[in-house]
Amino acid sequence: MSGRDPFCQPRRIRHGAALTLVFASVLVTGAATGSFPEAERKSAPDTARSAAPAGHHQEVARAAAEAMAAGKSPVEAAERAVSRSGDRWGAVYSPGEYEELEESLDGQYTGVGLSARRERDGGIEITKVRSGSPAADAGIREGDRLRAVDGRRVDGRPVTEVVSLLRGDAMDRPAGTTVRLGLERGTRAWTETVRRARLTTDPVSVRGTAAGDTVIKVASFTKGVGDQVRTAVGRVPADAGVVLDLRGNSGGLVTEAVTAASAFLDGGLVATYDVDGDQRALHAEPGGDTTRPLVALVDGGTMSAAELLTGALQDRGRAVVVGSRTFGKGSVQMPSPLPDGSVAELTVGHYRTPSGRGVDGTGIAPDLEVDPADPAALERAETVLSGL
Repeated sequence: MSGRDPFCQPRRIRHGAALTLVFASVLVTGAATGSFPEAERKSAPDTARSAAPAGHHQEVARAAAEAMAAGKSPVEAAERAVSRSGDRWGAVYSPGEYEELEESLDGQYTGVGLSARRERDGGIEITKVRSGSPAADAGIREGDRLRAVDGRRVDGRPVTEVVSLLRGDAMDRPAGTTVRLGLERGTRAWTETVRRARLTTDPVSVRGTAAGDTVIKVASFTKGVGDQVRTAVGRVPADAGVVLDLRGNSGGLVTEAVTAASAFLDGGLVATYDVDGDQRALHAEPGGDTTRPLVALVDGGTMSAAELLTGALQDRGRAVVVGSRTFGKGSVQMPSPLPDGSVAELTVGHYRTPSGRGVDGTGIAPDLEVDPADPAALERAETVLSGL
């Protein structure tokens, strides 16, 4: 990583997109507001802008080639070209960053095994410590406060920036490098040095409720998640309902979201999308469970592929959606290689729900508004489920 202050321009934030949708070798990655696990994360957008026009890939590639010929940074030139285009979801990745992005979609990442959130007072609280991770081995616990990373104070910083520091750079701070954490537990303050490792995500969790129903929590749509959801649904008792918890789901592979939709739909339309004006469609596979009571629990961190799934279940009358309005990321990005081996991903279209609703910039409104941060939100979802 360069010597610049990462809080001024952190690597993952400056790439510009909160979530990427790619329908060829389908890639989607992203971030939500609030609580972030150590996966590929990016900042939320500000004001909505129009998609990059067709052919803009060539303009970005030309800017990169000219910079390389002049002995300048092709990545920085490409980033400037993307910024000028007004493509709010466009991003440029170095070869190492793109490799890391693809690995994250395989359910792998480099980190120390922490999830964190920012409290009302601006402090960073550790919300989860992955079993067997470097953080767990160091004795760090859920509820500890993270005060500093490599000597930099993190109080008041967006969680995305803190995660960027914890993970390090794909090229310069890979697995095996160390990171120094300033921690606090009650009146105790101490510094712990941990070594980054290659970790795998656990994006699907299943548990039963006191009422005999099942909660399926999906954190992201990495490879294999769609089949995991279908397997989980197949194991639910015949007389039980399902709460599909998509809160904080930062998206993932669109194909996996479609496979997950197939667990609850008997074929039919999941979404439509356009690529430079060419209309296309995504369909569920036949044979899904169409009668089991289903509630989808969402929040402002439910993004992109997770919104695609939510919209399909809502439009098809398959689920009652409970929570708050979703993030609003419904645009399609396509990757293209640049002359130096880096990759530009630029917006080429948008997707719509089965009824034709656009999601980008608006999100999906729930059928029942519930504060998703309320500890009783899941209980409310279960109450709704009991009435279906």
